[in-house]
Amino acid sequence: MEIYEQLREVLDAHPATAPKTDTIIAILKMLFTPDEAAIAMNMSFKVMDSEKIASLCSLPGEEAEKLLESMANKGIIYSKTKDGKKLYGLVPLIPGVFEFPFMKSDGSERFQKLGKLWEKYHDEAFGVSFCGNPTPLMRVVPVEKSLSPQNRVHPYEEVRNFIEQARYIAIADCACRTSVGKCDKPKDVCIIFDSAAQFLAERGFARHVTKAEAMDALDRSEKAGLVHTSNNSADRANLICNCCPCCCTVLRGRTQHNHPHAFETSRFEAHVNDVNCTGCGICVDERCPVKAIALNDGVAVVDAAKCIGCGLCVTGCPEETIELRERASIPEIPATVVDMAMKVVTEKGRAEKFIEIMKR
Repeated sequence: MEIYEQLREVLDAHPATAPKTDTIIAILKMLFTPDEAAIAMNMSFKVMDSEKIASLCSLPGEEAEKLLESMANKGIIYSKTKDGKKLYGLVPLIPGVFEFPFMKSDGSERFQKLGKLWEKYHDEAFGVSFCGNPTPLMRVVPVEKSLSPQNRVHPYEEVRNFIEQARYIAIADCACRTSVGKCDKPKDVCIIFDSAAQFLAERGFARHVTKAEAMDALDRSEKAGLVHTSNNSADRANLICNCCPCCCTVLRGRTQHNHPHAFETSRFEAHVNDVNCTGCGICVDERCPVKAIALNDGVAVVDAAKCIGCGLCVTGCPEETIELRERASIPEIPATVVDMAMKVVTEKGRAEKFIEIMKR
């Protein structure tokens, strides 16, 4: 079996998937040298030291470490230091192999070609495969200003809490808007936390920021009409993506592919006080990213089935006539990242292979 296909199969075992097409092979060939692919296909999504990886690949330790450092510097694997020892692990296509290289994009012809390949892959297979079946990997987190005091009962729904609890925060350019380039929304608003943030900052993919700077990124995102999304678990946030519906993989699962499980909605939906609505149309034309609001006889009307509960219509309404209310049926959020991953790989029929790779 061709080495890049073997690497693809390993990546495909992850909850994010890596469906088989000629396009993903072309992408992997652009990112991994043959020697790097040969070592990566023997690695795990769980970090391990270079000595163990060298043993799995039957390589001299020095040669293995050189290849591992090369891949980490390109952002196609992950690295961390623990107890003075370097550890390395695979990253999935999202978040990882797709995003990290674009965080260092110089706009060169190579990156333009890579962007076109990712867009082709998204259209032909990956956009749908990444979606849940039925458990999504990502969920919408409402704009905090849109929540009333009585709605603030779950810390995992408050983006400010994500930032306050983080040990280390970094901000990077949005890979989706960098590679697709269909809008002029802010790019420098991708917020990453803790060990992944430290890795990206140390390798030059992101910049280490204060909590105040992270809050500023949230504010800029909200003003620009970007949707806060995060990993679909209640234990901790690994990142906050601030997504647009025209470029970003998460939202495009709904807006482009109409997949019912592209992401989990928040536990809220928008409601309009039709008595006070002036029919200005801001919520319809500027704020709702999924076209869930329409004007009916000069009054805004929300289609609850389409509403994702992001809260952008609430903060954008000049008459303050829209509010978020709890849904009749509240989405279930997996308790931990591990629970989410195992649920997703089981639903997608990848559990056995994923566990095998994680045991390496």
